Amino acid sequence: QLQLVESGGGLVQAGDSLRLSCTASGRTFNIGALAWFRQAPAKEREFVAGILWSDSRPGYADSVRGRFSISRATRENTVHLQMNNLNPEDTAAYFCAARRLRDLSRNAADFGVWGQGTQVTVSS
Repeated sequence: QLQLVESGGGLVQAGDSLRLSCTASGRTFNIGALAWFRQAPAKEREFVAGILWSDSRPGYADSVRGRFSISRATRENTVHLQMNNLNPEDTAAYFCAARRLRDLSRNAADFGVWGQGTQVTVSS
C-alpha cells in the first residue's frame, strides 16, 4: 500500500515563500505521477503542479507557472513544491496525490492515493 504525507504548510504574508513536501512510503514503485492539488473553502479542488515519477518532468497550472516549482528528491521519495511570491488567492488546503499511470493528468479523479493535506494561508 502507498502512503503520502504532506508537510510544510503555514501562515505567511503576501510575497513570502513556502516549501511543501510530500513523502511517499510503501509501494512507491506503483507511482507513475504525483501531483499537488489545492482546495479553498467553497471551491472545487484544482490542479497546481505535477511531476512524472520516472523522469521528473513537471507540469504547472497557469495560475502558478513562474511562481511555483515542483521537484523530486529521488533518494527520499519526496516531492517538493517551492512556492514563491505567494498571494492571498493561494490560500487553500494543499494535497498531494499519486496515480499509477505515467501521465501528468490534471483531473483529481485520476488520482487514487491522497495525503491528508496541509494548510497554506497567505495574508495580505
